[in-house]
Amino acid sequence: MPELTELTRVMDSVCKDKGIEKDEIVSAVEEAVLSAAQKLFRMQDLDKELEVHFNENDGDVELFEFKTVVEDIENAEMEISVGEAVDLDPEAELGDQIGVKINPDFTRIAIQNAKQRILQSIKEAEGKVIYEEFKNRKGELISGIVRRVERRNIIVDLGKTEAILPPEQQVQREYYKPKERIRALLVDIKETKRGPQLILSRSHRDFVRKLFISEVPEIGDQIVEIKTISRDPGGRTKIAVISNDQDVDPVGACVGMRGARVQNIIQELRGEKVDIVPWSHDPARFACNALSPASVSKVIIDDENKSMEIIVDDDQLSLAIGRRGQNVRLASQLTEWRIDIKTDSQVKREQQDVVSLLMSLPNVKEVTANLLYADGFHKLEDIAFSDSETLIKSGGLKDEEEAEKLQIAARISLKDKLDQMTDPEETPQELEEGPLVGQE
Repeated sequence: MPELTELTRVMDSVCKDKGIEKDEIVSAVEEAVLSAAQKLFRMQDLDKELEVHFNENDGDVELFEFKTVVEDIENAEMEISVGEAVDLDPEAELGDQIGVKINPDFTRIAIQNAKQRILQSIKEAEGKVIYEEFKNRKGELISGIVRRVERRNIIVDLGKTEAILPPEQQVQREYYKPKERIRALLVDIKETKRGPQLILSRSHRDFVRKLFISEVPEIGDQIVEIKTISRDPGGRTKIAVISNDQDVDPVGACVGMRGARVQNIIQELRGEKVDIVPWSHDPARFACNALSPASVSKVIIDDENKSMEIIVDDDQLSLAIGRRGQNVRLASQLTEWRIDIKTDSQVKREQQDVVSLLMSLPNVKEVTANLLYADGFHKLEDIAFSDSETLIKSGGLKDEEEAEKLQIAARISLKDKLDQMTDPEETPQELEEGPLVGQE
């Protein structure tokens, strides 16, 4: 029977190539053939009790129908005589249910009709094997070969199955040709009607993390630790590292001898720039490191708003900001602080403007204005709504009365400025109606 021989060959091939257990395939074949046979009998208005067995010795699928042992046959489809039953089973007795092998031609037809279901069952079993194999590999580097591109999705052959590299997980400037080898991060496994779908990524920042782990043994040995990563896929990556061994330089370990390790990673990233910086508990120092390769002159920290004002020399401004703000943006992501970049000349101009503004207030001399500026009083609002004690300490004022007079003057000046900008009805109620400092 050619179909049976072909079926056996296919089963053996699937077991070998797809890694599916033989018992799973046999069970799928038996279930599919049984269902097909029952359907064929129902088409003949016959409701038979059937059983299927796969004969491992000769590779046959054997289909049996159960008949009742009777003395006189009234329904040949459902009954069998005692004599015939004894020939099949010497211990058969009246009333027993005995399995009778169905004509091989009928079995062959049932197998032919069950082929699609058998293939579907094998595909489902294959999907389970793939899911079990890859479910614990999420977050790992996966290597494969590009097979084709479908609707901007890159289909990658992993051997036993295929994975997909969707457009949103690709690096825009990277292009791949069929048969080209590719490495990516396995970010997800989705279960679909067609089986498990493996999702890859080359744009995820953890792709870079895994590349460093694979290239730098000290990271795998937990001597060097990757603290955080920020990435603009295809453009630049910043990675902050720290050493748990004072004798090991974390940056040097990641760079490698003559830059060999980091060059291998850059090559895999197809030329993406990589900045490796030392991590620090001190936010200011860490921010300076993160802005590499730019040099920083001064850092002003606002802990309450988790922001920093970074001062650089004029010739370092473009380097600190980077092309289209890339360098400062990545540094901000790396440190998780808001970073504003200014040059020395900008700060000096701002200081002069603020000092002039403060000196416009009654009885504020240049020394007092500079002292207030140095202590963070850069706007009229800072003075108008500060407390007297802080003003006295910062501006070197004589007493609380002098501080209150300064605040009243700042509020009046601020109100005048707001009146020039808005209608009287739109003036903030706090300034329009609220009591001035020192008044009830």
